[in-house]
Amino acid sequence: MKVNSMDFDNPIGCYDAAVQELIVIDDILSAMVGVEGRHVLIKIVHGKHDDVTFQVDPSMDLALQELAKRIFPLCRSFLLINQFVESRSQFKSGLVNHAFSAALRALLIDYQAMVAQLEHQFRLGRLSLQGLWFYCQPMMGSMLALSTVIQKASENNFSGSAVLNLLQNQAKAMAGDNAVRLLLEKMTQCASNAYLSILERWVYEGVIDDPYGEFFITENKSLQKETLTQDYDAKYWRQRYSLKDGIPSFLANIAGTILTTGKYLNVMRECGHNVQVPPSENSKLMSYGSNHHYLECIKAAYKFASGELLNLIKEKYDLLGKLQSIKHYLLLDQGDFLVHFMDIARDELARKPDEVSVEKLQSLLDLALRTTAASADPFFEGVTCVVERSSLLKTLGTIKDLEVSQSSSSSSDPEEPVSITALETFSLSYKVLWPLSIVLSRKALTKYQLIFRFLFHCKHVDRQLCGAWQMHQGVRALNTRGTALSRSSLLCRSMLKFINSLLHYLTFEASLSFVIEPNWHVMYNRLQSANSIDEVIQYHDLFLDKCLRECLLLLPELLKKVERLKSMCLQYAATTQWLISSSIEIHSPEEPTDDSIRSNKAKQRKSGNVRQVLKSTTGSVAVMDSVLKFEKEFNAELQSLGSILSSSSQAEPYLAHLAQSILGVKNEKNGL
Repeated sequence: MKVNSMDFDNPIGCYDAAVQELIVIDDILSAMVGVEGRHVLIKIVHGKHDDVTFQVDPSMDLALQELAKRIFPLCRSFLLINQFVESRSQFKSGLVNHAFSAALRALLIDYQAMVAQLEHQFRLGRLSLQGLWFYCQPMMGSMLALSTVIQKASENNFSGSAVLNLLQNQAKAMAGDNAVRLLLEKMTQCASNAYLSILERWVYEGVIDDPYGEFFITENKSLQKETLTQDYDAKYWRQRYSLKDGIPSFLANIAGTILTTGKYLNVMRECGHNVQVPPSENSKLMSYGSNHHYLECIKAAYKFASGELLNLIKEKYDLLGKLQSIKHYLLLDQGDFLVHFMDIARDELARKPDEVSVEKLQSLLDLALRTTAASADPFFEGVTCVVERSSLLKTLGTIKDLEVSQSSSSSSDPEEPVSITALETFSLSYKVLWPLSIVLSRKALTKYQLIFRFLFHCKHVDRQLCGAWQMHQGVRALNTRGTALSRSSLLCRSMLKFINSLLHYLTFEASLSFVIEPNWHVMYNRLQSANSIDEVIQYHDLFLDKCLRECLLLLPELLKKVERLKSMCLQYAATTQWLISSSIEIHSPEEPTDDSIRSNKAKQRKSGNVRQVLKSTTGSVAVMDSVLKFEKEFNAELQSLGSILSSSSQAEPYLAHLAQSILGVKNEKNGL
């Protein structure tokens, strides 16, 4: 906007140059503290981009105008900074802005003191306009740099870490001007003190004292610790406390450590364990500077919190003892209770899943636990039973986050068996309380249960085949060479070898174990040397995922083959009684059985006068056909499984051990 002399009451041009200079000095001294003069006007523009302009009487001497315009940026900077201080001192602006405004206010006091001294010199007649310009030089760069910062902060409505990052970046940009850089670093330190006070409470007490939402860690109070034992996808540990955008640049590299430190302290507080990082002379975080002392304090706090929590969970809550207990039951390390349970719960487990009484199963399980070696375990009362509603294959298909290997030859949706019993869906569970639920979460227990269900069903198949083998042993006295019974006995032995090789590969029962036992020892040794609870979680999850994969549960094509073979074994075991009864004929003695007859029983058998004789009827042909059909199908499936294992062992080396066992079974069978 063009300014003319008519805008001023008395144009300054009517005075000579010496008088004009005195008038201009007086007006500029006023403008330097935000007060309009007679011949220097101040125009403040409010809006998104606040600005200040100065207008001088155009009739003023040109040389004086030029000198005045050189000082106006300093006046403008004062007005902008002063306006920022007033606006950011309000309650809603946040602690960082409050601290920054306080530091700016202290700077403005020094600035106003300088102006007062200049005015005093002017009143004494010792100050010229050129001298005023000279004395303003030291403050000019600092005030201009600060005005640039506050303008950016105002335009973007910065608060918290954004203000700190802005100050720090501006300080780096002014590396060539040492005085200005030092001033900006001092402002950064003053503004960061409020932020570091929030940080100090978090890393020393685990408390977020952040009334204005400036801290880079946020708490999601809707996520409760109880979900860890209830929800497979519980997000409590990962998202109850999380990092926000806008981390101060001087804390960016250690933000994860800061987050973890407070989380650990929170866990201990949730346990009722009153803990606080021990204070020391140098533990205060109320200082930010180039010596990085605050980083050392944070690392020390993390080390303390991590060690205390790990010690609490290992010692007071006996994590390793709980894991050993889970190993006994869900990984079948201690199997005597299971044998007893399967005996007394046989009828109930033979029912359909929706017809089973879980309460009855639980009482039978408690009985088995209390009457076997499991009763010596102090944690056995935490074992509970569960009856799922779907088969193992179907359950695996519904758990989306498992890294299940996809096979082009296998369908994406596993088929549900037409009729399943509780034997296929029975599982154990384990009661876990806080804070052990951080490690033994619902997700971890679900993985344990998947492994248990697979092992439990293998045990069931083994028991059924053992029963069939005993039935064959009952007719050993007969000459069965070349008959269906001989062929059936060899098939039963072959099936037993298959299921035993599989169990030995999987479990703790023999030195042949290649999966659970070795992986358990690796995990246990790692847990002994873990430095934090997050490392414990990592090692434990790695153990479970490795066991799931090596137990074939994440390899659908192989798992379906194994399930098919187990199903054939169960079908064969179920028909064994018919096979034997159809192959032999039982003769009842014509005379009453008395003590003398019983005493001569062995002699009668030895002489050939036995009660069991082989049938020579056409029924034996049907028996032979049945045995041959079982044998053919079993051999084909076993051969197919062996081929897949051999071909897959390149990508999955651990399968070579199972392939060797399975192929060994086949070769031995062929030799019989």
